Amino acid sequence: MRTLKRILLGLLILIVIVVAAGYILLKSMQNDALPDYNRDLILSRLTDSVSVFRDENGIPHIFAQNEKDLYRAVGFVMAQDRLWQMDLLRRVTQGRLSEILGKDQINTDLLMRSLRIQEKSEKILQTSSPEIVAALEAFSEGFNYFIERNPLPPEFRVLGYHPEYWKPVHSINLIGYMAWDLSSGWNSEIFLHNIKKEINPEQLAELIPDLKNQPTEVFPDFTLPEEKIAETLLSASENLEKMGIEIFHGSNNWAVSGKKSKTGKPILANDMHLGLFAPGIWYQIHQNIPGKLNVTGLAIPGQPFIIAGHNDSIAWGMTNVMVDDLDFYTEKLNEDSTKYLFDGEWKDLIIQDEVIKTKEGDEIHETLKFTHRGPLVNRFKHEKETPLSVRWLGNEKSNEIRTVFLLNRANNWSDFRDAVKTFISVSQNIVYADVAGNIGLQCSAGIPVREGNGIQIYPGDSSKYDWKGIVPFEELPYELNPERGYVSSANNKTVPDDYPYYVSHWFAVPNRINRIREMLQEKEKVGIEDFEKMHADYKSKKAEKFTPVFLEALTAASDLSETEKEAQKKLASWNFVLTRESQATSVFEVLYQKVCENLVKDELSEESFKAIKGQRSMLENLMLSILSGKKSDWIDDKNTTETETFNDIIVRSFKETVEDLTAQIGNNVEEWNWSKIHTFTMSHPLGVVGALDKAFKLNRGPYGVPGSFHTVSPFSYSYNNLYKVNHGASHRHIFETGNWDASKTIIPTGTSGIPSSDFYLDQLERYLNNEYHADPFSKTEVEKAATYKMSLKPE
Repeated sequence: MRTLKRILLGLLILIVIVVAAGYILLKSMQNDALPDYNRDLILSRLTDSVSVFRDENGIPHIFAQNEKDLYRAVGFVMAQDRLWQMDLLRRVTQGRLSEILGKDQINTDLLMRSLRIQEKSEKILQTSSPEIVAALEAFSEGFNYFIERNPLPPEFRVLGYHPEYWKPVHSINLIGYMAWDLSSGWNSEIFLHNIKKEINPEQLAELIPDLKNQPTEVFPDFTLPEEKIAETLLSASENLEKMGIEIFHGSNNWAVSGKKSKTGKPILANDMHLGLFAPGIWYQIHQNIPGKLNVTGLAIPGQPFIIAGHNDSIAWGMTNVMVDDLDFYTEKLNEDSTKYLFDGEWKDLIIQDEVIKTKEGDEIHETLKFTHRGPLVNRFKHEKETPLSVRWLGNEKSNEIRTVFLLNRANNWSDFRDAVKTFISVSQNIVYADVAGNIGLQCSAGIPVREGNGIQIYPGDSSKYDWKGIVPFEELPYELNPERGYVSSANNKTVPDDYPYYVSHWFAVPNRINRIREMLQEKEKVGIEDFEKMHADYKSKKAEKFTPVFLEALTAASDLSETEKEAQKKLASWNFVLTRESQATSVFEVLYQKVCENLVKDELSEESFKAIKGQRSMLENLMLSILSGKKSDWIDDKNTTETETFNDIIVRSFKETVEDLTAQIGNNVEEWNWSKIHTFTMSHPLGVVGALDKAFKLNRGPYGVPGSFHTVSPFSYSYNNLYKVNHGASHRHIFETGNWDASKTIIPTGTSGIPSSDFYLDQLERYLNNEYHADPFSKTEVEKAATYKMSLKPE
């Protein structure tokens, strides 16, 4: 017995020691990488001291005496806060995720390698100006100095690896990452190709947007001189069937001139809509060299220049143009798949051997093949029968790194336009305002010139459908100081139908832009407080359009239950504002989604039905097509003997809506608040592992949120993961050109990517409550707001 007691006591002591050691190790992993923002440090190769002030949000304001010292400090400071994220993004662009996450990532790695992002980046680096190269080299030096001398964030220790040295080319790679993330057509064109087997041509056509249903243009008054029109190969009217956009690529921007501003000076607003995850895609930073550079705004972790923000003279912000920038081609290969047929001749495929190392210790040998257009992508699209190649705008000649470098230094509209003319692969409508009182909007995009309607997969054995070039910058639309006193864009239709080049046919349905312009026109003059309300606006033009249609159908229904009648009353008394507390919002959002599904699910296979729910824009265009009064083969349910009308579909969908909401929340309609089902969780890539999430507090949420994908303040979700928010405003900025210190900003995450930091997701709740924090710019205000100060000194 005594022996047993001693054994048990020994085991207990051992357990205590193990638990204590585990706790100490956990705390070490959590906290070792936390920087001391008040600690002065030596930084190799500096020529002068650099001051880093941080405000209460931990945002760095860096004051240096020269450019090389500035960018060394930027690299060092960014590594302090976002080291693992920088390495992760680098690995994405290089196709090296398998090394740290395992062989499940092999296909992803091969896809990213097939895009040849780094190959293009190396070409850009070779042709970049000495000033840009020097800045990227200095940034790399700051990053590398940090990883040599500091503990690593916990993700490196959890995954068991060490980051490699940073190189200038890695910063340029991140532009390629953004170009791919915002690209159009990768999913939709293949999907349309596949469902042709299941539906008739008329049904396919109704998924294609009729731009008569989308009359709101970004540049309504833009025209080209007549001699330019005569030179073009295509007219927009020849491309009515073009598809090619992925659903979650939205943004808003607008600016008002001094005559419409309460301050008498232009005010500019921007909120780019991207995936919401932790750490966030943007890093807030302010960079200053007295008398030479003073710029603040958003940088991508791993890239040192401000992507969107303001300097002493100008402010700028971006929205996606929605260019159709990707095409597929069917290729004819010879027997051993080493050649492809092109214009009657067999051409050699470019064959590239790839070795992918995995976390498990394996080396996987694979082969990538390329035509002159781009990679063969069958394996990535699960297409077994037909060899497919792809041409993508991201591989075309462009120089976005030059653009952002020059934007940071631009003084006027002329400088601005010179800077953005090389912003091609990441097609954006860039809004502009300056201290001299000017406002403008410039389409900076790579718009391919090609034949065909674009909706089909092109035959690859002919040069007929090859791109003939890119629309010259001088012929892209723009506005400067329009009489109306404002400019605005929200991914809507770019130009009127007489513009001679085809841009796209799959723009965002103009719900957001119509509401933005409605609010801008409500008052003679607007101020910052009005811009704040616009960023926080949840009134839906889509709901305003469809709710009366739904109510008309429900009024004719004679067999509604008491719960259904109560839900109908909520819709009838609704003001179309999607608040957290609104029950009508829950009814409308579920009903609209049910109508979409009931229109298509009887026509499609299970696989295609799931796929079309991931292409929500197609369903929106189908709904607009039906609403415009067209007859549709989609309406009748082929699984019933009756012939259904659109009203029948609405009533059936409404009953299913009430059934769903009752099952989720209960039969008391007064409790059907939208926020009970429409929720948002800010997630970290490693947060999918429950033990890691619990140990390191990686995720936050869920939070009940208002709005939807069609409101100016967007909290968007996929129809394949209903009401779980995955996209939204990745930042909100309001820039006051008359007093830069009065500007305001917020991001949904925080400065730090280290989960135990006080600045990890510390802005999230303010973001969810539509609050902002100050954005100090003058040195006086920066020093007044400083909570921390660090000096970086030469060796």
